[in-house]
Amino acid sequence: MGVKRAVNAVLRRTTGLQLTRAKVLSAPRGKPRTRAGDRLLERPTFILSSVRSGSTLLRVLLDSHSELHSPHELHLRDLSVSIRSKPATKSMEELGLDPRHLEYLLWDRLLHRELEQRGKRLLVNKTPTDVFVTERIRECWPDARFIFLLRHPASIARSRGAARPQDTVEQNVAMIRKYADALERARSTVPGLVVRYEDVTADPEAELRRICAHLDVPFEPQMLEYDRFDHGRYRVGLGDWTDKIRSGVIHPATPAPADVPAELRELCAAWGYDAGPLPAQQR
Repeated sequence: MGVKRAVNAVLRRTTGLQLTRAKVLSAPRGKPRTRAGDRLLERPTFILSSVRSGSTLLRVLLDSHSELHSPHELHLRDLSVSIRSKPATKSMEELGLDPRHLEYLLWDRLLHRELEQRGKRLLVNKTPTDVFVTERIRECWPDARFIFLLRHPASIARSRGAARPQDTVEQNVAMIRKYADALERARSTVPGLVVRYEDVTADPEAELRRICAHLDVPFEPQMLEYDRFDHGRYRVGLGDWTDKIRSGVIHPATPAPADVPAELRELCAAWGYDAGPLPAQQR
């Protein structure tokens, strides 16, 4: 009889107890197991906005700062990690990792790589689809900071309609509402600085000073001359690609259209924009 079995026999006779193998407790499922060194990137900032809200302009202005790097759109939401075998799944489980948390390691390494290559201190990420994964961003980086970029909803609709003439008015408005609703959910759940595209174009220095204060960096006048710096190529899928952003000039915002679609009027009120009088057919 083995030593353990013999000891258990005595324990059972005298105390009713026996020795058992200790169980190793794994990390709770669904909860990130972040260990020292898991996150290379510190205090990243995310610009949350709808499409066609002027986020590319804000990106290149911030990227012109000596301490800030704001890369082209990286589409973190669409990067995925898969575990393709049972042995690999068991291996990752021993580390307290699943595909979602492996994706966080990928996100962090990707953004940190971009920052290191530019030799700057802080990263500002700009991709409109980030608005759909705000909670995941906070889960990945609990120290993340946010900027909420707003623009008159009717101006967004006009801009997107010009960029995608193949879409119907209904498709255009539905897409804007999808982004706007996600942005409103984010604004209700995470703290952040609200910035308006119209204010950025009307008084860029004042708005950039506000943003720099939010990011704990000094304002630099060179930010107003974004054409002096290399911000990467302007291409479809990476942000704005039109002649307006290529010009290197901060153009004043075009006044919002007078006719605001009914589906966007409530959004105008939520964001503090004037929707104008109701059309006769809506009264």
